[in-house]
Amino acid sequence: MDSQKKLGIEKESTSVDRGRYQRLVGRLIYLSHTRPDIGFAVSAVSQFMHSPTEEHMEAVYRILRYLKMTPGKGLFFRKTENRDIEVYSDADWARNIIDRRSTSGYCSFVWGNLVTWRSKKQSVVARSSAEAEYRALAQGICEGI
Repeated sequence: MDSQKKLGIEKESTSVDRGRYQRLVGRLIYLSHTRPDIGFAVSAVSQFMHSPTEEHMEAVYRILRYLKMTPGKGLFFRKTENRDIEVYSDADWARNIIDRRSTSGYCSFVWGNLVTWRSKKQSVVARSSAEAEYRALAQGICEGI
């Protein structure tokens, strides 16, 4: 999905077949369990299951095109000498144009292999980018413990 594109509810947009949209997004959600690279984009398009428009369907098609172009990506586990546990976290600040809530995310690696990841909208509106980052950091630390 285009990182500069912000999906929202457009009053003058043409609606599309809701059943088809829901089926496609459902399949993308299933795929995101083994393709963490599409998790954020799938989360964004899944917010519009109740009334999808052409703009939302185009975002779904863009994810599908990305999947077609990157068939070799996914989860791979390998043996390694690295015996560390690493956790990375990040957050945006008020990216959602509907409710201005931030999105937090983290991923954790055990022995160099990705084992958990999560991207979730924060429950409150952060008043600064630092507050949004601290909330993401807290989620990452909880996962690391």
